[in-house]
Amino acid sequence: MNPSYFSAIAGLTGAAIGGLTSFGTSWITQQTQSRQREREIARTRRERLFTAFIEEASRLFADALGHEKDDVDDLVRLYALVARMRLAASPAVVETAERVVQAVIDAYQAPNRTLRELHLFAREGNMDPLLEFSEACRIELMEC
Repeated sequence: MNPSYFSAIAGLTGAAIGGLTSFGTSWITQQTQSRQREREIARTRRERLFTAFIEEASRLFADALGHEKDDVDDLVRLYALVARMRLAASPAVVETAERVVQAVIDAYQAPNRTLRELHLFAREGNMDPLLEFSEACRIELMEC
């Protein structure tokens, strides 16, 4: 066999290996970037869901402190947000969200509070039923 064939075959083999390596590197980079984008989209979606829950629960809790009612219509959106969390959030976040819903229900069932009673209620640390939920959300979002 002619020695020039060896150098030609070696050159073609090197070019093929270089091309495959370049293709493999590009493919892996694209896959990594795609996964990163998907994780960021999911994180943003969860953050918006958590924010919507915090806003709705805060509004209802504030309303519940001054209004005693047996009507559940106002709680429907809050329950819907918890149901959506079951699809996207960790069990720890869902569990704390359910405790917030229970705190709102308990506040609605309690008698109306005067301004003085609200002041004492706040001093006892009962004015922030969302504290544990917010911390669980922060931990989950940092893990993403």
